[in-house]
Amino acid sequence: MSVGLFILVSLVKIALVFFILLTAVAYTVWLERKVVGHMQNRWGPTRVGPFGLLQPAADGVKFLFKEDLTPPHVHKTLYIAAPMIAVMFALTSIAVIPFGNWVAIGDTIYTPLQITDVNIGLLVILGVTSLGVYGIALSGWSSNNKYSLLGGLRASAQMISYEISLGLSLVGVLILSGSFSLREIVQAQSGHFWGFIPKWNIFYGGQFVAFFVYLMAAYAETNRIPFDLPEAETELVAGYHTEYSAMKFAMFFMAEYANMVTVGCLATLLFLGGWSGPIFGPYILQVLLPVFWFVAKVFVFMFIYIWVRGTLPRFRYDQLMAFGWKFLLPVAIANVVITALIVALRS
Repeated sequence: MSVGLFILVSLVKIALVFFILLTAVAYTVWLERKVVGHMQNRWGPTRVGPFGLLQPAADGVKFLFKEDLTPPHVHKTLYIAAPMIAVMFALTSIAVIPFGNWVAIGDTIYTPLQITDVNIGLLVILGVTSLGVYGIALSGWSSNNKYSLLGGLRASAQMISYEISLGLSLVGVLILSGSFSLREIVQAQSGHFWGFIPKWNIFYGGQFVAFFVYLMAAYAETNRIPFDLPEAETELVAGYHTEYSAMKFAMFFMAEYANMVTVGCLATLLFLGGWSGPIFGPYILQVLLPVFWFVAKVFVFMFIYIWVRGTLPRFRYDQLMAFGWKFLLPVAIANVVITALIVALRS
């Protein structure tokens, strides 16, 4: 493939992936409002379009044309930069996530179904997503508001604390696969054992404990109920984004839901076999079915996110920190040790 053709294919993939991601973010908000509404015996969005399907578009127009207020007491440069930092790092991490197999277009183009294929994709995602805390911390500090500052401090402590457990929950997967490449981790989960059970890490690798730790840490990392202490409206008005309005306010929520999608993609790749599933039929199905299985698994993960939000109450802050340091961290360390022992005894 020539350099010009490679650049063209890369630009097309970037535009397509980011369009799909932003659409998924918008309709995850719609899905959450509908599902939680039905859980609470309400209808959710129904007025704009059939089943309220145009509600995300209406919300986007509202945020675009709403008056954008900048309070006079804020640190203006960082106040404006904070939501941009949050959404930039949330959207960047999707670049290394593979959605399916390699695809042949004609006789000269052979490209993976991801923006870029790097052999340290997992490290890239962990590094990029960990930088997102700066957007939340800076928004709380630059707002020059005591409630926003408390929300930003809570977010910093919470995300840094749970990042340790989240990172350790992935070490067992790395031991089993022997690679940081997301594609190689998925390939290591191909096939079945006992003839019918998929060799996904959550089953074959015995990483169901690691998956539980990852799931709990992911809730805390994305500031979701029951771990949404940075924006606990009963205590902090709206937490770190109290002073924000219009599109700057919307950017924080775009970052939160984009991080949810990324977390779901990563869980699918590391624990649920990625795009693996029954593949049959002509070439077009061999391309589309893996993408379908990948999207279906991410959808289930997102539904669990929403289900938990509609079910559980918020933790107290001391309970949040105690759960992370006194329970999740020891469990994650124990899982690493046991996995290493099992792999050592097998070899």
